[in-house]
Amino acid sequence: MAQQAEDRAPDGRAERGRQSRVKIADAVLSLLDEGETHFAADRVAERAGVSRRLVFHHFADMAQLVETAIARRLEQLIEQIQPLPTQGSRTARVEALTEQRARILEWITPAQLTTMRLERRSERIDEVTRQVLDLARERLATVFAEELGRAPAERAADLLNGLDAVTTWGAWYHWRSSGLDVGAARRAMETSVRALLAATDQATDQAANSAADQAADSADPGR
Repeated sequence: MAQQAEDRAPDGRAERGRQSRVKIADAVLSLLDEGETHFAADRVAERAGVSRRLVFHHFADMAQLVETAIARRLEQLIEQIQPLPTQGSRTARVEALTEQRARILEWITPAQLTTMRLERRSERIDEVTRQVLDLARERLATVFAEELGRAPAERAADLLNGLDAVTTWGAWYHWRSSGLDVGAARRAMETSVRALLAATDQATDQAANSAADQAADSADPGR
């Protein structure tokens, strides 16, 4: 029994090692958030409060450390994607979505720029990136299910693709790098989303007009 309890006991060294890796990765993210783009081992060790030797004890090289930090930031992003309203006025739903997206996309920008500079990307980064993109698209489909449900399947897919394009980082970075401040970039996103959703109103109007014409034809065969 004593041996079984000992086997089940957590490995203190393993847990300390895990905590050290997290601390070191968070040091990279802290420097990243301050605008730094190059991560010297000594600088990271100083920020993490560990020795330079310990940095390379846990990570083969700085490239591996930066990749680990970026993957951690992407995982943190997933945690920030909170539930959004799926009912109620379109105005409220659009505002809730664009507020959340603008805040998250601005926050993730330093990590995204660093990712673009990586000579090679780990499978972990690619996997988490895919999870983020899939989750973001699923959230759009849920929040705007009412509007997308009005359009034929092919048209709805096109609209969802458009909504996805104007609410992901590529569009956000375009607006921000072209000189828009955060507020103006968010308004650009909101305007784009509203314009795309307005197409579903046109589809509804066309369907209503078609139904009205058919009813009129049935009532007046001589038309």
